[in-house]
Amino acid sequence: MLHYLPTNLTLAEIGTRLYVSRYTIKTHCESIYRKLEVGSRSDAVEAARRIGLLDTGGLLAAD
Repeated sequence: MLHYLPTNLTLAEIGTRLYVSRYTIKTHCESIYRKLEVGSRSDAVEAARRIGLLDTGGLLAAD
């Protein structure tokens, strides 16, 4: 889920790709924001890159 945040996809589009509702995606985003202690999608991307969860291309560093 985290690697979709840097994209221009809407929550509904991410949900479609992951076969879940946009409400499920919204809940996951809120959880990510809380854990990263941020308040927005762009701040979450920046924080995730800073701590090594995302590379600059948006993919998970472990992939």
